[in-house]
Amino acid sequence: MTMRSCAVAGMFYPRDPSHLEQLLEKYFSVSSGAGNSLGIVSPHAGYIYSGAIAAQAFSTISPDFSGTFVVIGPSHRGYINCVSKVPWETPLGVVDTDVEFVELLDIETDEFSHRDEHSLEVQMPFIKYRFPRARIAPVMMGQQDYPSAMRLAEKIGTAIKRTNRDVRIVASSDFSHYVAEEKAKKDDLYAIESLTMFNVPEFYHRIEARNVSACGYGPIATMVTACKNLGAKKARLIQYATSGEVTGDRREVVGYAAIAVM
Repeated sequence: MTMRSCAVAGMFYPRDPSHLEQLLEKYFSVSSGAGNSLGIVSPHAGYIYSGAIAAQAFSTISPDFSGTFVVIGPSHRGYINCVSKVPWETPLGVVDTDVEFVELLDIETDEFSHRDEHSLEVQMPFIKYRFPRARIAPVMMGQQDYPSAMRLAEKIGTAIKRTNRDVRIVASSDFSHYVAEEKAKKDDLYAIESLTMFNVPEFYHRIEARNVSACGYGPIATMVTACKNLGAKKARLIQYATSGEVTGDRREVVGYAAIAVM
């Protein structure tokens, strides 16, 4: 495989470059754009549902950023932790991979497992549009338990030290899935509160206690921990929304959050 081709263009986001660019321009035109985050949580649903939230997250990083994005997404098909070394295609052009950085993560390379996974792909058009000179280090996270998150955060920190790269970390995750909107908001905000306290063990505790069906809790924990190790001092919730605000169906929603760590 010489390039990771678009798998969900035309489903999760527009395949037509002009349509996609217009949509992203719309999302970023109303985003806050404050701060210079070291890491973010960005959702990965269809853009009609979560694209505006994702733009709010990415807008907390300066558009002048031209370093490396470590993009961590959960495996929805049960694959193990693995990285990708090939460039990633988007309708707006190719995003190059920082191969040296990826190799220093010391994680198995498995391009096949990345082939159909949307959690990473959905982030790439945002990166290509807003940060055209940036490169990526794509990491699919299959093992999301606390020890695995701590090991991955350590690997990221080691790779940063050895390469001296300017890095931002993207944790790709949605929150509650297919529950009543009132419950989704209550449970998700309860879990997110522990992140704003920089308390990752408590985040795991709250996820388990409320059975919060956040699909990327491991990437979130990894991102927060790695950023804290890099000197981040605070985390804040930028925006929270649910799919019910788009569909009008409040009985079964998916929760989305933009969180910035700085």
